Amino acid sequence: MNELRVTAVCVGQPTALKVGGRTTVTGIDKHPLPGHVQVTRAGLDGDHVLNRKHHGGPDQAVYAYTMPDYAAWAAELAAPARPGLFGENLTISGLSSAEVRVGDRLTVHGAAGEVVLEVTAPRIPCGTLAAHVREGSFVKRFARMRRPGLYLRVLQEGTVGAGDPVSFTPGDPAAPTLGELFDAYVGEPDLTRDSLQAWLAFPLAQRTRRDLEGRLSKLG
Repeated sequence: MNELRVTAVCVGQPTALKVGGRTTVTGIDKHPLPGHVQVTRAGLDGDHVLNRKHHGGPDQAVYAYTMPDYAAWAAELAAPARPGLFGENLTISGLSSAEVRVGDRLTVHGAAGEVVLEVTAPRIPCGTLAAHVREGSFVKRFARMRRPGLYLRVLQEGTVGAGDPVSFTPGDPAAPTLGELFDAYVGEPDLTRDSLQAWLAFPLAQRTRRDLEGRLSKLG
C-alpha cells in the first residue's frame, strides 16, 4: 500500500438538482475547503446532508473517495476529475476502495490530534449522483467501474486538512471487502445463509446491516 494522505477536505451546500424529472435539494455538490475542518461523530462541520434516508448518520458520517479510484476514471470521464466530484468529504491518496474491508481503520494525523475513522460500507450509486455528473447512464457506469469509495464512522473526533498523513490499520481479514458488498448490490452474487451470517458479524453501517438481515430472512 502506498503512502496515504488527505489530498482534499470537501463539504457541500444545499443545491437544487433535477433528478428523474423532478427538482430536489441535495448536498452532493461538494468542494474543497482550506485549512482544517472539524470532524464529529455526525460528520464534517459545514457539510449538508439532505437525504437522511440513504446518507449520513453515525455509521455513514464521512464519505471518502481515493486518488487511485479517480485515476481509474481518467479515461472514462468527459471532464477531468476534481476533489468532491463524487460527493466525498475526504479525498485520500494511496488506497483502492474495493480492496478495503469493513472494520479497517484510517487514522488522520491532524494538526490538533488524531481523527480515527472505521470503514462501514461502500457507496451505492443513485440517480442523484448521475444527475450531479450530468450523465443519465452513470449509475451503470459507476457499477461497472467497481470503485465505490468508503463510508466511515467517526471513532475519535478532531480536525482534518489537506496534506494530513493517514495511517491504515487493517481489521479482521475475514470481513467482507467493500468490493464484495458493492457486488452484492449491483451484481448478481450467489449469497448463501452462511455468507450473510458471516458478514453480519462485522461492524457494518446500519443501513447495510438491515438490508442484509432482510435478505437473510428471505432465505428462510
